[in-house]
Amino acid sequence: MTSELHDAPLPLRNDDVAAYALRLGDDALILCQRLCAWVTNAPTIEEDLALSNIALDLLGHARTLLDLSGRADGTGRRDDDFAYGRTERAFRNALLTELPNGDFAVTVARQLAYTHYTCLLYTELAASADEGLAAFAARAVKEAEYHRMHASQWTVRLGLGTEESRRRMQAGLDQVWPYAAELFERDEVTDRLDSAGTAVAPARLRTAWQREVTDVVTEAGLSVPAPNWQATGGRSGLHTEAFAPLLAELQSVRRQYPGGVW
Repeated sequence: MTSELHDAPLPLRNDDVAAYALRLGDDALILCQRLCAWVTNAPTIEEDLALSNIALDLLGHARTLLDLSGRADGTGRRDDDFAYGRTERAFRNALLTELPNGDFAVTVARQLAYTHYTCLLYTELAASADEGLAAFAARAVKEAEYHRMHASQWTVRLGLGTEESRRRMQAGLDQVWPYAAELFERDEVTDRLDSAGTAVAPARLRTAWQREVTDVVTEAGLSVPAPNWQATGGRSGLHTEAFAPLLAELQSVRRQYPGGVW
């Protein structure tokens, strides 16, 4: 899909679509980078493979969405330009996706929150009036459904496992949950695109998301956290202290060999 996009002429400029695709692309790119850190460090070899495959799916999502953003903003920038050519404040990912991995239960909790959100989002986005967004979502939702199943099964497995795994899974949920609300924030961009049938106002997904994750957490014998605060700022380029080291690692080769081609 990436090469096909750039073989076609640039469409009429649409700054709202560009901003929307950038947010979703940054979510996928940054979470991909986080998950890659589990390779050779996961609890089992099977989980090394599972998490690396999920990361590869997210990388594919990011590449397509960032290319879409570059076409919609009229610059024709490519995925690499976005990934390696921006500073920290230019990234628009939700803070949830940049949270440190923590132990395995924290990563599972982060995946649970994110994957249930993306499945709902991509299902609706597949009907977008924008052909690029619709084609992306129709493909991506199939992969997101596997990601959701993986996170849900691990939540239940850890919750119903040993006393220690149960304690850690509940602690992971408690740590991650204050960051989930940012996924559903509304603003003028999403409101305009939603009204035009081009995108999905994330606030409309929250009730279904809450119901789905509550079912999983309840099945696991755990409690859905009720945070007394909510993280925000990622969509505006304000990030956690953990983001700068992550970005430096992501961009390290390009910084060392600017313009390098392999």
